[in-house]
Amino acid sequence: MPGRVWLLVAMALAIGSMAAWIQAPHVQAAMEWRPELAGREPWRAVSAAWLHWSPQHLIANLAGCAVIGLLGIAARLTVRDAVAWLLAWPLTQFGLLVEPSLERFGGASGVLHAGVAVAAIGMMRMRASHGRERVIGLLIGIGLIVKVAAERPLSLPALRHWDGWNIAIAPLAHLTGLIAGVTAALLCALAARAWTRRTNRRA
Repeated sequence: MPGRVWLLVAMALAIGSMAAWIQAPHVQAAMEWRPELAGREPWRAVSAAWLHWSPQHLIANLAGCAVIGLLGIAARLTVRDAVAWLLAWPLTQFGLLVEPSLERFGGASGVLHAGVAVAAIGMMRMRASHGRERVIGLLIGIGLIVKVAAERPLSLPALRHWDGWNIAIAPLAHLTGLIAGVTAALLCALAARAWTRRTNRRA
C-alpha cells in the first residue's frame, strides 16, 4: 500500500508520545532536549519529540500525527519520503542549538512540521495526471511557510504563552522542523539520483 512506511513513521511518533506520557518523571527528564547534553546524549534529539507537557499538548500532537499519517496515505508518499522524515526528526531538535536560551524542549510539533515539509516536497515531485498532487503540495508548502513566518520564530523570548494553550510554546521548533524537512528531502533526492546514475553506469 502506497504511504504505508510513511504511516509507520507517524505511528512511531504517536505511540512513542503515548508511552512517554506514562513514564516516571526521572525517565521523562532523561528524554527532554537539553542543549548542553546534545553531544553526550544525542538520543535526546529523538526522544524529546515524544515528551509532552500537558494533556492538551499531547492530544494536539497526536491529532497532528493522525492527519499527517493519513496525508501520506492519500498522497501515496514513498519510502524515500518516509526516510527523509525520519532523518529530519533528530535534525529538528539539533536545530534548536541556535537559541541557547531554550534550555529545555519537548514535543512533537517540530517533527510534525518537518513531516509536512517533506510531504509537500514529495507531492510536488509527483508526475500525476493534470499535476493535481503537485499543486496541492505547492499550496501545502506555501501555507506552511506563511504559518511559520507569522509565528516570528526567531524573535525573543524563545518560549511564549499563546492564547488557548496551557503551556509555553517554542515556535523556533516549527522553523527548525521546516528547515530539517526540506534539507532531508533534498538530501534523499540527491542520494536517490546518485544511486540511479551509479546503477545505470553498471548496466
